[in-house]
Amino acid sequence: MIDFTTCRIIPGRAYNGANGNKIAVEYEGSVYMLKFPPPANKKNTELSYSNGCISEHIASSLFNLLGIPAQETILGTYTVRETEKTVCACKDFTDQTTHLFDFCSIKNTVLDSDSNGSGTELADVLDTIANQKYVSPALLRDFFWDMFIVDALLGNFDRHNGNWGFLYDDIKKEARIAPVYDCGSCLLPQADDTTIRKVLDITAELHARVYQFPTSAIKINGRKINYYDFINSGNHPDCAAALKRVFPRIDLRKTDDFIDRVPVISSLQKEFYKKYIHARYSLLLAPAAKSIISSVSMSPADTGSRGSE
Repeated sequence: MIDFTTCRIIPGRAYNGANGNKIAVEYEGSVYMLKFPPPANKKNTELSYSNGCISEHIASSLFNLLGIPAQETILGTYTVRETEKTVCACKDFTDQTTHLFDFCSIKNTVLDSDSNGSGTELADVLDTIANQKYVSPALLRDFFWDMFIVDALLGNFDRHNGNWGFLYDDIKKEARIAPVYDCGSCLLPQADDTTIRKVLDITAELHARVYQFPTSAIKINGRKINYYDFINSGNHPDCAAALKRVFPRIDLRKTDDFIDRVPVISSLQKEFYKKYIHARYSLLLAPAAKSIISSVSMSPADTGSRGSE
């Protein structure tokens, strides 16, 4: 665990977002955004703070493990008023000439759209993807659906238009898709030890968190998408194509190995993260993948995981 407390704070760098405080520091010659743990839900009196920083690190790392470029993250500590906090250091992928434009701002540039930038109706999002002028619409469409599949695997409930987008180079006058970032809403970040034990010990509790919630932030007719129903409906060819691309890359042994090496978190948390991902893989993604891919190669770890679910 790296102690970032003595790192130089960089003035003139500020970051948007509602989940936790953020500052920019210099570490080993690079700029990192330090994300501090947001307060826990007031209804949850047993959890002193959210596990959002842990979720951020694990989810971002698993995106990279699956070959979908995401921000580089490091778990560390930072002491504020003699209180040591666990923080997630996210390497800043912008610089003096390269700027981030989130999808919300890009959505506002489509002048014939009837919705505003923050609207997450699927039809409007896909319309913006098709009509924006920054990157190839086909490339952006594939990226959106690949990200959707991994968000489904990790249970992301907050992939809205403000936390994905483009990098624009002022010198080259060209844009590219930004690495995936802001993954703190994956992996049930508000789950305390009581909830974790319920999920581990009671099948119905685990299944509820696969089949019912969390839902996607993307909506259809004003209702948030249920990941299981949407992916397994067979009614969305671009989503099915993404599942066909992404599913064979998922190696549960590698994800388990990564989680086992995450510092700070308890053995109970590690068991929980692994079982949660295994369940969403085998119960949510695998049934749809089997109907899409004629000879799908199941992860070696999948067979062993089903008995416990």
